[in-house]
Amino acid sequence: YCVEFRTESLSHHCALENRPYARWMQYLREGHTVCVACQPPAMNSNTHRCAGDGHNADGGKILHWEAIGNSQCQGTWKKIRQMEHCSCPLVHSFIFT
Repeated sequence: YCVEFRTESLSHHCALENRPYARWMQYLREGHTVCVACQPPAMNSNTHRCAGDGHNADGGKILHWEAIGNSQCQGTWKKIRQMEHCSCPLVHSFIFT
């Protein structure tokens, strides 16, 4: 499944990321919608959920995220909706880890 979030805030460290494999961090913006897929091995085998997916969060709850590979690139987002069938665009698409 996938979860759509709207980014509320992010640190300036995301824009400073210059390493080739991590340049995607430069394109994160406040107010953008991002799509995050929950796939094994991040999925809990008992609950079939990914930690941090906002399962019990309503749309008003602010949740925290952190980019793998640059712990200084972090911020907050709000859950928009969960989708059983992922149809995320390639841009602004991520996976839970």
